[in-house]
Amino acid sequence: MKKIKDISKYTHLHMDNEAAKAHAIKRTKIVATVGPSCNTYEMLLKLVKAGANVFRLNFSHGNYEEKVEIIKQIRRIIEEEPYNIAILADLQGPKLRVGELENGSLLLKPGDELIFSSVKQIGTHEKIYVSYPNLCKDISPGERIFLDDGKMEVQVQKILNDHEIKISVTLGGTLLPKKGVNLPDTTLSMPSLTEKDLADLDFILDQKLDWVALSFVRRSIDIAELKEIIRKRNGKTKVIAKIEMPEAIKNLRDIILASDAVMIARGDLGVEIPVEHVPVVQKDIIRKCMRRAKPVIVATQMMESMMDRTKPNRSEVTDVATAVLEGADAVMLSAETATGSYPELVVETMSKIIQHMESTVYEYNRDDILAPQPHSPSYLSDAICYSACKIAQDANADALIGMTQSGYTGFMLSSYRPKSKLFVFSKERTLINQLALSWGVRAFYYAEEESFDDIIFDQIEILKERGFIKKGDVAVSTGSTPVALHLNTNTIKITRVE
Repeated sequence: MKKIKDISKYTHLHMDNEAAKAHAIKRTKIVATVGPSCNTYEMLLKLVKAGANVFRLNFSHGNYEEKVEIIKQIRRIIEEEPYNIAILADLQGPKLRVGELENGSLLLKPGDELIFSSVKQIGTHEKIYVSYPNLCKDISPGERIFLDDGKMEVQVQKILNDHEIKISVTLGGTLLPKKGVNLPDTTLSMPSLTEKDLADLDFILDQKLDWVALSFVRRSIDIAELKEIIRKRNGKTKVIAKIEMPEAIKNLRDIILASDAVMIARGDLGVEIPVEHVPVVQKDIIRKCMRRAKPVIVATQMMESMMDRTKPNRSEVTDVATAVLEGADAVMLSAETATGSYPELVVETMSKIIQHMESTVYEYNRDDILAPQPHSPSYLSDAICYSACKIAQDANADALIGMTQSGYTGFMLSSYRPKSKLFVFSKERTLINQLALSWGVRAFYYAEEESFDDIIFDQIEILKERGFIKKGDVAVSTGSTPVALHLNTNTIKITRVE
């Protein structure tokens, strides 16, 4: 078996192997939102070293010039340091809000009656602007409207005309300008992509970012429309569906199938559905995503107390630990890293929770959840990946190695939550960072297409050079033969590392 002459081109970069190995210890990934607290090269690198795998850019805030600079700094880290980091662009979506208010606030008391209007104006005790043009068309008397993340609640009394409704306050409070509006009882006719989203998407595709998250997804067609735009631009950006509306839960199966990944956006979700339902919904979404080999992110308020504290609440520790035990691919930090006082510390703390849970409890290989799905169009390939994971477990293998051109094998191997360390090779450079979102995956670029045996030999040599495996270790590899036909994964090989 002959080693390729220029294997050094796969090993000469990122030679700080100890840093790379330390970063790969945890299987559950961390998504960190970038904002004023961490938008410099130095801070971004600190967050990566603390355990961040994915950087989220929130398109509800900031301008393109700021984001271009952040993207440049993240890519500098990828180029100069031994880490694969994905960049996730989060579209704002059609977020409904109240408008400006007279005197800067408005006290709403139970029993108060006033008018909500879709015509822009300064709000008073008589009339408030709500930024939804189809308000009167979609809503019906008796339906509820939540304000400011559910802190206040009103009920629709009457549709007055094409742009005004009469409401009465059922749960009062002080309303501030620009606060969010939720319509949990209403089927909305608004498009999933606003004009702002389309402009942001142009920027995202120009920048060739790895992932884009679509907010307020309701149906699988919302995802299909976004993917069609990406396809027409010849983009390789993968799509995340944010689950935060009751309609999305009803259409969950189709949305998961249409998406490349899913985010459980518990902020709006916890307003749109009864809050006591959120834990069961979270568990169900994670379970369904694992079955379909789709990465799933648990998001919102995971470590919120660390915005201005150096230690999390005990309930937050349990929240992160629960997401790990349920099998989430990633857990997400929002304002904690974007605007919090301790962005590096909060990532480090979350990483410690993850590592402790993964080192002490292992509950992923549950056959009822993780077995291949017979109705899958790629069932035979799925079965090979599943069998490779079982063989790796039975053989106590030190490495499970996969090859992929579309990313599917990488996502599939990851979805079975193998005990062995998981390494994925691809000649598609775009995938190397995209796979940073997937549970347990450490991805490498590799473009040779010799014999299957030569490819396996080279990949093992690369992992040896990087310090991930050593002589005497056992490696289980998956791939396809004949190599030149680029078939779906159809082969497993076990190797004792020489």
